[in-house]
Amino acid sequence: MKIYLYPAYFRRVDSGGYSVDFPDLPGCVSAGDTLEKSLSMAREALSLHLYGMIEDGDTIPVSSDPAAIPTEPGAFVAPVEGRPEMVGDKIRNRSVKKTLTIPNWLNEAAEAQKVNFSQVLQEALRERIG
Repeated sequence: MKIYLYPAYFRRVDSGGYSVDFPDLPGCVSAGDTLEKSLSMAREALSLHLYGMIEDGDTIPVSSDPAAIPTEPGAFVAPVEGRPEMVGDKIRNRSVKKTLTIPNWLNEAAEAQKVNFSQVLQEALRERIG
């Protein structure tokens, strides 16, 4: 699994939390009520942003040297890890609701046997698509 490391710019906000942005990745922003939450949310935002770029076929930029990023008073730069494959795994494995139609007699028979419709459909689909 490829791990990306990008500098994140943390700014303290009036509410006491932090806003976070990534100078190398315009539009990749996050925030949190505490430093710990801000860092966690920054990891998630970075991973999701990189996943989207990879899915879109965009070029992933080279990360900047954190020491070369100027900061304003009260702000700081810290490296943050991004793991886009983890986001992709979550997206691919999330459940989706499907509506289907079956004859009433089949529904009644299956319910009488306490059949798990979702499980049966998943097994049948796996067998069908290999």
